[in-house]
Amino acid sequence: MIGAAAQVPPPPTPPAAAARRHRHLLDFTDWTAEEVVSLLDTAEVMAQVLARPVKRVPALQGYTVATLFFEDSTRTRLSFERAARAQSADVISFAAGGSSLRKGESIRDTLRTIEQLQADLYVVRHPSAGVPHQLARWTNGAVVNAGDGRHAHPTQALLDAYTLRAALTAAGLPPAERERPFTGRRLAVVGDVEHSRVARSNAELFTLLGGEVVLCGPAALLPRELSRLPGVHLTADLREAVTGADAVMALRIQHERLGPKRLPSLAEYVARYQVRPAHLELAAPHAFVMHPGPLNRDVEVASELADGERSLVERQVASGVPVRMAVLYSLLVGKK
Repeated sequence: MIGAAAQVPPPPTPPAAAARRHRHLLDFTDWTAEEVVSLLDTAEVMAQVLARPVKRVPALQGYTVATLFFEDSTRTRLSFERAARAQSADVISFAAGGSSLRKGESIRDTLRTIEQLQADLYVVRHPSAGVPHQLARWTNGAVVNAGDGRHAHPTQALLDAYTLRAALTAAGLPPAERERPFTGRRLAVVGDVEHSRVARSNAELFTLLGGEVVLCGPAALLPRELSRLPGVHLTADLREAVTGADAVMALRIQHERLGPKRLPSLAEYVARYQVRPAHLELAAPHAFVMHPGPLNRDVEVASELADGERSLVERQVASGVPVRMAVLYSLLVGKK
């Protein structure tokens, strides 16, 4: 409950092991399961803020958040800006298309220019892997990776975990231990895994939280190195992947990144890898359908599933705001 002074309550007190505060969110390499669960719990508090008639609190008043998008985005950029403004932060919005980068300015010089505007946190999306890590070394501000190449998209994985945890709870399924909420759960991720930062971050996060991940797609689009991650399995057989799954996440075919790795035909891909009702019958009785967007209807997933009662697609989008509010709050207020 938000008090009369409209102050956002502190995040739930994490276990002693999760007391460490992070300066950046670049991926989950140095995060523990307890820390992630604490972040998800904080997102639930933020969802209460968004349920109020006045969906704004002064939690980040006096802070400035800069969104630096060197690649097109709709959901991620808008939800980060909404998350910042809902906590009364000032927002600087940068898009590469209309910037001095087109005149030959380097990324570092662009950041140094923006840094003179005294931003406290940078949300960075870039088509090349590793750029947010570079920016984290060049600035004193906090950095959040909003997607870098095919490497990582940590806040997408967080909102997916937040959405699925809530759906499993609402379905009345017995909860796993608090620190490992997906113990005994299976996530099937289907599609263009090779070029998907969402697949990589979900595999990293879901297994960290105790789950099993099956990555499925055409053999040419299944990176073998991911099979070395504990709890991650690869298969080119869709039926095998979805059998017993608690959730099936379809991925978009990233034609813009495929290069020479062209699929034989879109029709063949749809025939072999489109998620359809018959596949869901092989999954767990309560199995949910997920998609990180943008969704190509009747390509990655049949419309009747995308719009069905077990679809979490729209809830994933809605979850982006409270989850990103929690990330901004934890990095900015937590670092103090």
